[in-house]
Amino acid sequence: MVLRNVKAGSIPPAVTELCRRIHAGGHGAWVVGGSLRDTLLERTPKDWDIATTATPQEMMRIFKRVIPTGIAHGTVTVLWDDIAYEVTTLRGEGAYSDSRRPDEIFFVKDIEEDLARRDFTVNAVAYDPLSNRLVDPYGGIDDMERRVLKTVGKPEERFSEDGLRVLRAARFVATLEFTLDAATRAAIPQALPAFARVSAERVRDEWLRAMEARRPSQAFDVMRTTGILGLTCPDLLQQVDCAQNKFHAYDVWKHSMECLDASHAGSVHRVAALLHDLGKPRTRAMSEKTNDYTFYGHEVVGAEMADAWLKTYRFSNEDRKRIVHLVRHHLVCYSSEWTDAAVRRFVRRVGMENVGDLVELARADALAKGRPVEGELAALDELQSRVRQSVEAGAAFGTKDLAITGHDVMQQLGVAPGPIIGRILERVLERVLDEPKLNERAALLALVEACSKEVAS
Repeated sequence: MVLRNVKAGSIPPAVTELCRRIHAGGHGAWVVGGSLRDTLLERTPKDWDIATTATPQEMMRIFKRVIPTGIAHGTVTVLWDDIAYEVTTLRGEGAYSDSRRPDEIFFVKDIEEDLARRDFTVNAVAYDPLSNRLVDPYGGIDDMERRVLKTVGKPEERFSEDGLRVLRAARFVATLEFTLDAATRAAIPQALPAFARVSAERVRDEWLRAMEARRPSQAFDVMRTTGILGLTCPDLLQQVDCAQNKFHAYDVWKHSMECLDASHAGSVHRVAALLHDLGKPRTRAMSEKTNDYTFYGHEVVGAEMADAWLKTYRFSNEDRKRIVHLVRHHLVCYSSEWTDAAVRRFVRRVGMENVGDLVELARADALAKGRPVEGELAALDELQSRVRQSVEAGAAFGTKDLAITGHDVMQQLGVAPGPIIGRILERVLERVLDEPKLNERAALLALVEACSKEVAS
């Protein structure tokens, strides 16, 4: 459903009061952009953007707490009731020589002139909460009702202004669950040279925003069919028509898209779901024994490929390591025949902090096979239950969980600090993983000498 009138109470009182103060200062003020779009679509806006005829200097005279966050582009941040609101002066723009920023901006007094510079019609709607008037010169509300995404004016011009807009189009198709207008889609391939000049950080941020959609695969379908993906992650394109073994109903691409949509653990986790089978095309081989495809070591190869891609697109070290770890260990081949020691060793290998994410990734991986997987899902539930039981029983999964420390080892052996201390503790831990009852100070100290000889040999 799309509202053709802004519902009473849907604009926060603080936003209305901000607009009232600006009006009282002799200037116009409108709610604009994604916040208004989401309000009309009856979604909850993340933040609120206000456009005004007031200049940044005039805004600083009207309000006491103003941060000049982007004053050169007419933007200030007003702090009101300890909440930050971005307010931007109505503006027009010159040419975009670098396909990123306008060569010049100039302030205008007509809201329709300001809306003319915006990317998509659904973002080119404004609302004056004091007069209760919607301004929609480009049919944005009609496009919301038709659930169609199209540019303001000629798509070739909008995309040439900012190369990132082609990726924003893909993202909005997914997050808004809209269809991409045919002319807008057709203009994307010829805009790729402009897109190629966009920074890696801006591309990364759009990918992460796309991961917030209910079905991110819709964005990646647009990227695949328009050439965007060929510039950003060509390795993913190798999955298209890459047939899998009898346990899968889909090719690797379709499986990855289904896994992506089935994953619900946050944007970083969803990147891992997207990349989890990145190594399959490179490792696919036909087994003469089974007359079926194998993908031995694809998780190792895929982790290396994912690591390189994540570095290129400037993911933080923390996020990169987490994603690579999930890709590397996404094959959770649990069986009820695992001993309790095997469960503890699994936790030791992947890290307790990663067990939940890995099981959720394995669950999405199973659901994405396109066939009945009730048994696999039940097995994952059982694995989680057994891990919980081990935790509740006080099992040791790392050397920090042992009843002795490195200092105890040094005292027991009469040796100085060094790498060997850590190796001895690791060897002691191996014994404890097999026999949890050994994790008592006296018992472990009795093991130290024997383990030190094993390490030294």
